[in-house]
Amino acid sequence: MSLLRRATSRTGAVAAAIALPLLFSAGAVHAAVLDCELNGRRVNPSDGGSTAGKTGLMRCKHRDSGELQREQQLQNGVFMGLARFYEKGKLAREHILNAAGNIHGLAREFAPNGQVLREALYDDGQERGLVRSFYPGGQLRRATFYPTIGTDRAFAEFTERGQLSALRCGETPMLAPAVDDAKLCGFIGGPSQIELFDARGVLRSRLSFAMGKRVRSQSFYDNGKPAVQDETIGNQRIERQFSSEGVKRRETAWLLLERSAVKQREQEFSEKGTLIRDQRWNSAGVPIGDDSYYLNGQPRARSVFSGSGEARTVEITEFYDTGQRAAQGRFKAAVRGRQVPIGTHRRFSESGVLLAESTFDAKGRVTRERSWDETGEPLADDEVFEDGSRKTYTR
Repeated sequence: MSLLRRATSRTGAVAAAIALPLLFSAGAVHAAVLDCELNGRRVNPSDGGSTAGKTGLMRCKHRDSGELQREQQLQNGVFMGLARFYEKGKLAREHILNAAGNIHGLAREFAPNGQVLREALYDDGQERGLVRSFYPGGQLRRATFYPTIGTDRAFAEFTERGQLSALRCGETPMLAPAVDDAKLCGFIGGPSQIELFDARGVLRSRLSFAMGKRVRSQSFYDNGKPAVQDETIGNQRIERQFSSEGVKRRETAWLLLERSAVKQREQEFSEKGTLIRDQRWNSAGVPIGDDSYYLNGQPRARSVFSGSGEARTVEITEFYDTGQRAAQGRFKAAVRGRQVPIGTHRRFSESGVLLAESTFDAKGRVTRERSWDETGEPLADDEVFEDGSRKTYTR
């Protein structure tokens, strides 16, 4: 974080002013020894007694090199007014302190060649309005709008090539005259169509805004293939994720509510793009269906939910990769809690012959188990008790 963005905490105006040179020299192995003078007399800024009641411009130089390090105004012994800091004899930062010791008004940072790197307006230590930062060559790097209350609500960032690299829109256009966010954010001329680039000039995403709200986005891999697509249509938002080969691997749809979003559907796809799972939820976010598929397109499993509350159940059917039913059974499926088997569950051969049957009570305990061979001849028929013991039914 830039030092100019730090609101100066005041336990006293003098203490705030003393802290500044310590911050600026924190990177040095040994703190620089400074000689300071005010109105032609030597003063020590860390000793309030030497500056008490005095007014004027204090200038501090590096004792060994003689280079100017700092200039700061005092008013009646209080560090208040213009403050400038130098690096290797070049102006690096300047701002104004108020009576409370907080930055107030224009604050700027400079490159060694004098180019402004950052400029901001402060209100008693807090950034307000449009804040701009620049590359050493003078190109706009970032424009940010800080409202009177809250954090930054809008910003735009650019690469050194001048290409847009990031954008956040506000509720209204806020970044002029630095950036034409009225057009970029779709406040005029209909939904915008913009592109974002990285420092190498590679396209990273495409965005569309309407009245400051993002309605579509698409990001890209290094090879130019789509990575993620995000689109809002009415009260529905759809996100699509792709592999680096450009194959869609996931698609998720949400129902947009006033302050939240409820997942409505999620589909997963194989590396070749075939559907392998399809989950669905109602408008309350409660599951209503869950289907999975083999890579050959045949169903693997199907879950159908019904009922509500504690009476909610799910019927699950499993399949062989030929499409033939392999197993089927019902479960209690309360919104919270594990699925509990109930009723009769059956398992079948690939030719459709019933092979096994298990019956469960309301607590999910098996009470009877039966089995048959491939010809339909019975193999076993047991009553099962709570302790796991069995009793064979008489044939």
